[in-house]
Amino acid sequence: MKFLAVLGRLSDISLAELSALFGDSVKKISPNLAVFDSESEPDINRLGGTLKLGKLINCSPVDYLIGLDSKDNEIHKIVLGVSDYSRGARRQKSNAEAMRIKKILSRKGKSVRVLANSAAELSTATSHHNQMGEKPGHVEFLMVGREWYVLLGVQNITNYAKRDQARPARDAKVGMLPPKLAQILINLCGDLKAGARILDPFCGTGVLLQEASLMGYKVYGTDLSERIIDYSEKNLKWLADNAKTFKKSEVKNDLTLEVGDATEHKWQKKIDAVACETYLGAPMSLPPAEIKLKEQKAECSRIISGFLKNLAGQIEPNVPVALAVPAWLRPNGHYERLDILDGIDDMGYNVVKLNHLSQEDMLYYRDGQIVAREIIVLRKK
Repeated sequence: MKFLAVLGRLSDISLAELSALFGDSVKKISPNLAVFDSESEPDINRLGGTLKLGKLINCSPVDYLIGLDSKDNEIHKIVLGVSDYSRGARRQKSNAEAMRIKKILSRKGKSVRVLANSAAELSTATSHHNQMGEKPGHVEFLMVGREWYVLLGVQNITNYAKRDQARPARDAKVGMLPPKLAQILINLCGDLKAGARILDPFCGTGVLLQEASLMGYKVYGTDLSERIIDYSEKNLKWLADNAKTFKKSEVKNDLTLEVGDATEHKWQKKIDAVACETYLGAPMSLPPAEIKLKEQKAECSRIISGFLKNLAGQIEPNVPVALAVPAWLRPNGHYERLDILDGIDDMGYNVVKLNHLSQEDMLYYRDGQIVAREIIVLRKK
């Protein structure tokens, strides 16, 4: 089956995430679109970098909508959206296509409400709040040239906000990892087997652990601070108690939490993958002076290199390691990175390149953010 992904703002990282899961079938067809093949329908709720997910249909939109009716379930009310992602797409064409479909269906006795476009495509927020692709009869079509895709799902911005802001134990200095990025880091480890154990050795308040738990993985978290480990435990209990909020009947927490320094800790259980945001240095509101930057780079390099050397002797060959490491905004608008990769071969790792992307493409940041995250994917030799 062929699928269409509408990529997030940092489209190269979104593309890398898809490539880690679906391999060489992933092709970027425009700055914010990719297509790929999969034998089963992917779950957009597990894809941190994909805004919308569609499946190619081999019939007309009208025939598809008529085909929604079954012997036991006739849909009388349709909420219809059309998003045009073709080159040079215009709002007028999207609206015209939606009205054309409505007119044909109206003649067949169907009641259709069209979501009017303010642009060529419906925004993520509009699609989400109208439950497009989620509620029966709420159908959005995605046009790309002559191909039509039906929306399978849209990024659930409401649930992301809850998992970020409603957790009972938060700390402004740690645990600021966005849930979307946590999902991306996990997925960059590849298509892991069900029940794999994921280690986060800098677990903070447990953001990555909660996302891994929602994906059905076993989680193993360590951190220097006993207080922060307690925060992780509270947050994961909150997640389990609120499983239905996130459309899970339950969240089975096969959970291990330990206090430990990542540069010297001995992990006691078999590790199938490692995903984490490492130490990012001191919070900053302005680009640091050169001497301050030099100090921060030295401290971060010491901790991250020490962790990787410690980890290398405790994991098996080919175990994936996905890291977010710091990069600092400079006055010229560019980000200065660590030199971690210069010695990575000697530490016992290979660097993974996905979809022919350069390491230069793997920066995660908001506009004007002082400390960005560089995403690095490794595999143990």
